[in-house]
Formats: sequence, structure tokens, C-alpha cells
Amino acid sequence: MQGKIYLVATPIGNLEDITLRAIRILKEVDIIVAEDTRQTLKLLNHLEISKTMISYHRHSTEDKKLEIIEKVNSGKNIAIVSDAGTPVISDPGEELVIEALKSGIEVIPIPGPCALIAGLIASGIDAKEFLFLGFLPLNKKTRKEKLKEIEFAKTTTIIYEAPHKLKTTLMDLVEVTKNRKIVIAKEITKIHEKYISGTAKELLENLGEPKGEFVIIIDKNEEKNENIFENMTLEEHYEYYEKKGLDKKDIIKQIAKDREVKKDEIYKKFIKK
Repeated sequence: MQGKIYLVATPIGNLEDITLRAIRILKEVDIIVAEDTRQTLKLLNHLEISKTMISYHRHSTEDKKLEIIEKVNSGKNIAIVSDAGTPVISDPGEELVIEALKSGIEVIPIPGPCALIAGLIASGIDAKEFLFLGFLPLNKKTRKEKLKEIEFAKTTTIIYEAPHKLKTTLMDLVEVTKNRKIVIAKEITKIHEKYISGTAKELLENLGEPKGEFVIIIDKNEEKNENIFENMTLEEHYEYYEKKGLDKKDIIKQIAKDREVKKDEIYKKFIKK
């Protein structure tokens, strides 16, 4: 009989933030797949759970992934956990889930702590809808594209950042967010938990030496574009975004949004461009 995969959310700091169901599943499964087994062992010791563990991280090989899937196909029930919070979100566990679903394996979420949600609900920034971008790319081209998404986002945007990259990211955000409100959530649920708000420039000036893990919540762009584009031709509209560094796909998407028409209508106009 084929086993199952459970995606088990674990605490992001405070060890009390784990559900009764998560504890039961961790006790019942045959194997726990962890991003860092040393980190997960601390939690298991706290919960007095002894279990076989396998590490799976972003440097793991294709063979390692297939080995884990084969164990499930042979009847083993497996729990996937990340170092902290909900697995799969900005986490290598995503690859295992994709492969499992291809194999017809049942994947069951065990909900719990999630840093981006915890940071958002305590930020005071609009939580009705949001765009989550995970960690910004290191590649200059793709990073620029993501920063453009943030610049024009009409919803709240959330990103993750490591302490040694926080200053660089805030410097990038100074240009694209200007005076929009930003909240940095630091060490959520831990002893030094803190929420700092201001513009990107203000945050950069008062940052100090970053320590810990960060969630950055960025208020939406509330600028009204209708008047800007009202008297523009489609070509002028296209050139406006082209000068801002957007690629063709994103330009067409943004034009369609500005003019409240379907993307296909705009695409046909620029199919040879």
C-alpha cells in the first residue's frame, strides 16, 4: 500500500506554537524529512519524539528526491518539515510535493505557523489581498523585474530577507517604493520580536546592525494612473513602461490593467514588436 506525505508546519520561534495534530502526525509517521535535521532535532527533543530523519535541502540531488518518493511508494508515511514555519513556502520541500503528486501520492497539509502571515496581520498594512515574492532573486535581471512588480503593485507586497542582505534590499526599495509605508517584522514569536515601520529611506537610516530573520511588508502603490495614460496612444503607453525596464510580457499585462481590457487585445497590437 502506498504511503502518504504530510506537510507539517512547525514553530517559527516559540516552541509552544505547534498544533496538537502536528505533534500527533510527527509521532505517527515512519520518517521525517527535514531541511536541516539538526534544527528539527531540537524540536523533536522538546516534544520527546524519536524518529528516523532524512535531510532534504536546496542542494539535494535528484536521486535523493526519488529515493524519498520511493519510500512513500513502498508504504512509508512521511512528514515534511522546514527549519521553521510552513514547509514548501520558499522552501525546497516544494520539489518533493511536485514529484509526489506526479506519482499519485496523497499530500496532506497540517497547517500552523507561517512567518509571512504572522508578520502581515501585526503590521497594520492592508491584509485583504497581498503579493508574496519570497526572497528577492540575486540575479540582477530577475531582481530588477521583481522590484518593478513591487513598484507597481496595487496590493500589499511581502518579501523575506536574511540579515546580511537587508540593507541592500532596503536600498533597492528606496527607489521603487518612495514614500510608501513599510513594516519590517523581526524575529517573529521570539524573545527579540520587533516591528519597525517607516519609508524605506527612514528604515535604512535607523536600521543599525541587522540580526535575525526578517519579513518585509510593503504597502500598495496607491498612485492613480488613469490620468497619466488617458491621452496616450498605445505606443506611448508601451514606451512608458519600456523605459522603466519592464519586459514585453509585463508591459502588456500592465497596459491591459491600466486600460481595463483583456491582455489578448493588447498583445495583438504588439505581436510583432
